[in-house]
Amino acid sequence: MIILPKKYVLAWISCWGLMTASAQAEVNPALPEIPPAIFWATNFGALGDGVATNTEAIQSAIQAASARGGGIVKIPAGIFLCGPIQLASKINLRLEAGALLRMLPLGKYPGGTVNPQTFISGDKLHDLAITGEGAIDGQGAAWWPFAKTAKDAKRPKMISPSNCERLLIEGITLSNSPMFHIAIGGKCKDVIVRGVTIRAPASDDPILPSHNTDACDVKGKNILIANCDVSVGDDNFTCGGNTSDVLITNCTYGYGHGVSIGSYTSGGVSNITVINCTFNNTDAGIRIKTDRDRGGFVHDMKYLNLSMTNVGCPILIYASYMAKEKQFRDLTKLTPEIAASYPAAPVGERTPIYRDFVFSNLTATVQKGRRAGLIWGLPEMNVTNVRLENVNISADKPFGIFNAQNVQVVNARIQSPSGSNKISRTNSQIIIE
Repeated sequence: MIILPKKYVLAWISCWGLMTASAQAEVNPALPEIPPAIFWATNFGALGDGVATNTEAIQSAIQAASARGGGIVKIPAGIFLCGPIQLASKINLRLEAGALLRMLPLGKYPGGTVNPQTFISGDKLHDLAITGEGAIDGQGAAWWPFAKTAKDAKRPKMISPSNCERLLIEGITLSNSPMFHIAIGGKCKDVIVRGVTIRAPASDDPILPSHNTDACDVKGKNILIANCDVSVGDDNFTCGGNTSDVLITNCTYGYGHGVSIGSYTSGGVSNITVINCTFNNTDAGIRIKTDRDRGGFVHDMKYLNLSMTNVGCPILIYASYMAKEKQFRDLTKLTPEIAASYPAAPVGERTPIYRDFVFSNLTATVQKGRRAGLIWGLPEMNVTNVRLENVNISADKPFGIFNAQNVQVVNARIQSPSGSNKISRTNSQIIIE
């Protein structure tokens, strides 16, 4: 018996660009098939009083549903303290309206800062979901200082399945994870994250900064991120190598480091479309980063119909993420002369390759003192084939394009005190039309 439709098929999205491998992006992730049998966690001893620890009760409900061939494990309204739990195939962990699943605090969390387990995990599963109108609270404030004061201290992720097929996360609110909120790894396939709200303080919050609280990290194939509302203390979205066929659409991004790729891109990243999204006060809009010892082939990227307000850097693409010299790390002060002094290295299997990017219908206002954007390739491997079309950016510092070939700027207005479309450049082929 099936409680969800078999397919969620997105209409194709057309975009125009001479350098793209195809004229459209199509992502068709399959939804999980889960039996409709209901298993209330309260029937297994769970208490929503905000005091009792419910790890065993909720895990027992999941095991009982799995033993029956799958089903919906429901958490009713209430505050349910809980430690690490593991999902199973054909399980929907559903948080009803008013339900708050709260991670045990630092002092009581199994493993502490030595070996804490992921809060909700699962490996090599299929057909699983986390849904509902309820919320998960990570109680992360006590954990965050360890990110800077104790380098060996470890922190748990909130939701981190790996090597799974047909995974849905929908409707829930996630907040204040000790580390990443959603981290989907391994060889995952058919992943949907939609209608999810994710909140944590910014990494530069003057009162209580959060650290490494990535909203949604996904690695795999055939991935849809839709209608999410995100403001956190690290990447709003990110993926690494061995990732392809991703559509991010109709999302709202606040504080955070932007929609990112990297820094490990070994294995390649391809065919990603980001469309109809807004960015407000985000440190970066589109951020693609890697380095020589962790690079791969990153290509066929489309960024369409994006609105950015008061962002730190609307477009940031570079391959010197781990550079140690200060002059190469301060990207705001990077000049053509400094970029030209970056030393070359032999090309190897992990040399980053950036190719075939389209930015179309993007508008942005940039934070005071910051630059309009930066595309900075390596001297031994330039960024190639970039199209900036109908791009309108207003910033205090000009757009920098260094070590890049076949960059087309079409019907754009990139405004800085230097003038309109006055691009800071070195070793670059740029055509302005």
